[in-house]
Amino acid sequence: MQELIEHNDELENYFRNTIIPQLFVDGQLKLQKYTPPAMKQFSLSASDLGRPISDIQDNFRFPSIIDNIQQVIESNEILEKEIQTTDLRWYQMNIIPYVKMRDHKTDGVIITFVEITMRIKDLKEQEKLIADHEILLDTISHDIKNPLANLVLAIELFKGVSPKDEKEFNSLLKIVDSALTKMHKLIKELTEVRKDEYKYKSEEELLNFEHILEDVRLTLSDNIIAANATITSEINISEITFSRRKLRTIIYNLINNAIKFRAAERQPEIVVTTGKEDDFIVISVKDNGIGIDESKFGAIFSKYYRIENAIEGSGIGLYLVKEIVSNAGGKILVKSQFDKGTEFQVYLKAE
Repeated sequence: MQELIEHNDELENYFRNTIIPQLFVDGQLKLQKYTPPAMKQFSLSASDLGRPISDIQDNFRFPSIIDNIQQVIESNEILEKEIQTTDLRWYQMNIIPYVKMRDHKTDGVIITFVEITMRIKDLKEQEKLIADHEILLDTISHDIKNPLANLVLAIELFKGVSPKDEKEFNSLLKIVDSALTKMHKLIKELTEVRKDEYKYKSEEELLNFEHILEDVRLTLSDNIIAANATITSEINISEITFSRRKLRTIIYNLINNAIKFRAAERQPEIVVTTGKEDDFIVISVKDNGIGIDESKFGAIFSKYYRIENAIEGSGIGLYLVKEIVSNAGGKILVKSQFDKGTEFQVYLKAE
């Protein structure tokens, strides 16, 4: 009895002092314990203890909690899920089976909630900054460099002209020539710095693909919910050596496009797979959207190209993906049937 009292005191002390919202629901789906943060977050009180979870499910502000609990009890497997409450805050919900040591049977679940609102916000801001930075650098290094090169060539031609006031003309020409040459050199240096430091030689590391996919799902969570899209995955290759930022940008843009170009008459279904083919790791993103006409396969990777002008976007996403993949020594292929769906296959060199 004394040992039971001590163990119970330890458990009660833990539940009183933890800062994480936690619930203990028994095998009959009755609420047995909760931590103080859960009481505040879900408007629980002592009178709720012992009540069926179905009587108080509205307190939790998401309708599938009972189904999720039953799924864990039946499968004896941990369930991880991102949920959003009515105040638009996001939580990582983990439902863990409670296994009795005596007979090793699941007799309830422990549910924990970790707030991830700021993480999702940060991921979204990072993707926006990356896209804005890429667009700015591409504009400077490509759109401005070529006109400047033409101006430098024109000045070279002017040097052969003999104006009336040769002394003044040559003096001004030298100034303009010097300024434009410096600007041209600056743009060239900026392009090389971008290739060598910012984009093409960013730090590579051993990544877990599931973690990258999870980051993208969180970043696009609002879009996924609004479109009622489902994302499933078949990860045959988990580890990949690549730049974290670049890989996330590739997956983000491909999934974001799959959501954008969904078919109005069917629920969006997106399947992400990874595998190995020769010396490449192949990442596939397949959807059941509106599809792409074969005549546009080449154009879709051009900068600022828009498949559908009625759909919001900058036309930079696939261009960035193609440039990242190409400069990493890989390739990207597209398969599509009009009004049936599209599959993008990204080939990255396996280390």
